[in-house]
Amino acid sequence: MKGNYKVITLCGSTRFKDEFMGAQLWLTLAGNKVISVGLYGHSGDNEVLENMDEGR
Repeated sequence: MKGNYKVITLCGSTRFKDEFMGAQLWLTLAGNKVISVGLYGHSGDNEVLENMDEGR
């Protein structure tokens, strides 16, 4: 992709999942590149975190 665009990093507590998702959507649709949280351990992604040790 050519052109000028901002790269914006979202950070904060993962208990605010809905706010992260809303900000990420709005900023992306505005033409920015957004770096954000991948897992929301404080907002219900515990099932992903529970099995992270398996296979080690």
